[in-house]
Amino acid sequence: MKSKTTRKKPDFSKLALETLAVRAGTRRTAEYQEHSEALFLTSSFCFDSAELAADGFAHADQGFIYSRFTNPTVSMFQDRLAALEGGEACIATASGMSAILTMAMAHLQAGDHVVCSRSVFGATIQLFTNILGRFGITTTYVDLADTKSWQAAVQPNTKLFYLETPSNPLTEIADIKAISKIAKKAGALFAVDNCFCTPALQKPLALGADVVIHSATKYLDGQGRVVGGAIVGSNDFVMGKVFPYVRTAGPTLSAFNAWVFLKGLETLELRMKQQSQNALALAQWLEKQPGIERVYHPGLKSHPQHALAMRQQKEGGAILSFTLKGGKKSAFKLINQTKLCSITANLGDTRTTITHPATTTHCRVSPEARKAAGISDGLVRIAVGLENINDLKTDLVGGLKK
Repeated sequence: MKSKTTRKKPDFSKLALETLAVRAGTRRTAEYQEHSEALFLTSSFCFDSAELAADGFAHADQGFIYSRFTNPTVSMFQDRLAALEGGEACIATASGMSAILTMAMAHLQAGDHVVCSRSVFGATIQLFTNILGRFGITTTYVDLADTKSWQAAVQPNTKLFYLETPSNPLTEIADIKAISKIAKKAGALFAVDNCFCTPALQKPLALGADVVIHSATKYLDGQGRVVGGAIVGSNDFVMGKVFPYVRTAGPTLSAFNAWVFLKGLETLELRMKQQSQNALALAQWLEKQPGIERVYHPGLKSHPQHALAMRQQKEGGAILSFTLKGGKKSAFKLINQTKLCSITANLGDTRTTITHPATTTHCRVSPEARKAAGISDGLVRIAVGLENINDLKTDLVGGLKK
């Protein structure tokens, strides 16, 4: 017998991030009332009549008709991430790079101008310069931390500001509030890649950004299992501009990957807190080791934007990098002598990864651009995981010896 009592749903606007990460966005089917999120592996959805099918296609943003752009499992992930970021809406995509492309294609047109930090992921520079540039969209690259350079780069046709903070791989910090004021005055959309911090550590929308971009592949999953991306912002922008593009172009996130991300979000706050603490401890230790010229981590008091980072982030994050004396030879020696760290360019995993940015993540960037961005041949990046911190120190110490 079914109960006649209907429980009220919680007011998610009043719940803490840890609770939202577990509960927000969850939908249950009327027939089964499953406790865990259901995985809808279906390409399409059926209707009881031709009239209902016609109505469904006419109002595709309000229901489920085809998994290229509407799927319940993907919608649950989108709703949960939007709640965590404090956004009105979210659209998930097949990868972080497809999220950037989707945002740009939904907003920009030929003749528009972009102001972008030069301290962004190498593929992002390739996207703005070599791909969007072919369609008459120009980009000016500026110093991430120099607020005046953002103002100086504004042109009458500037339509987008784009940055990552902290940056990859030097963990530079942008003043989101200050740059948002410049973007608004210029009438430009302001997009912030929140991949390194996630909403567990930083809320760009609350600081003045219009759009948040994610490579969900990283910390939102947290275990290096699947690839995906996301765009979070206002309902007008996400559903009014981004959704129509996704419906037609199809940079689709699979339902299975969305389900994995939902599981990853449940432990997001716990992972980010512990991995950030591990990274800070490792960075402090590295500052005392021989053969190291400089260590980069926002939690270090030696970081040039330490005070700013502590104002707009809860923790310094799990990424650190450092420059070795001896350049590429010393960097390769250190990386090759590790036994525990995974040599891979991916990050955001529970397992610590180590890479040489100049020859991996930024290998397609010109030597001149790498030099301008501060990415030297002696730079090593570590994405700190959940291993015991003493085990990580032991893994690195051999490669640091002369």
